[in-house]
Amino acid sequence: MAGGGFAPKKSKRRLTAEMNVVPYIDVMLVLLVIFMVTAPLLTQGIDVELPQASAETLSADDEPLTLFVDAKGDYFLDAGGDAKKPLADQIVIDRVSAILRNKPETLVLIRADKAVKYDRVANGMSLLQAAGAAKIGFVTDAPTTPRPANTGKRERG
Repeated sequence: MAGGGFAPKKSKRRLTAEMNVVPYIDVMLVLLVIFMVTAPLLTQGIDVELPQASAETLSADDEPLTLFVDAKGDYFLDAGGDAKKPLADQIVIDRVSAILRNKPETLVLIRADKAVKYDRVANGMSLLQAAGAAKIGFVTDAPTTPRPANTGKRERG
């Protein structure tokens, strides 16, 4: 048998070195869905506009509504009734919402004792938000002694 055997043929196809990106696209879409679902859960809280260092004085017709929180955690309002009598949570909501319905641009402030527990201040903020207060400010006193100079150490914040 001369020349009748089968000789291996040389293939003219070359190997391709391309990366298949379809699985990576699937992973990215799954991650996108996970982040879209979890992002609203991470942003719960109360929106607070913190006061600036250089504030302008209020005019006489811009009388703010102030929620006082004493050291025991009792709430007081400077409007609507006896200002010396502690108020229940629902009464705070009712009075503040009534004031904000009549004058929606009223500035709402919280003046809390420094010894009060943080959860009472946070609860007061949520009560004001439930009453319809869009912006809440905090009243603080200026420090009596100057702050120490920065010594180059970075503070946690």
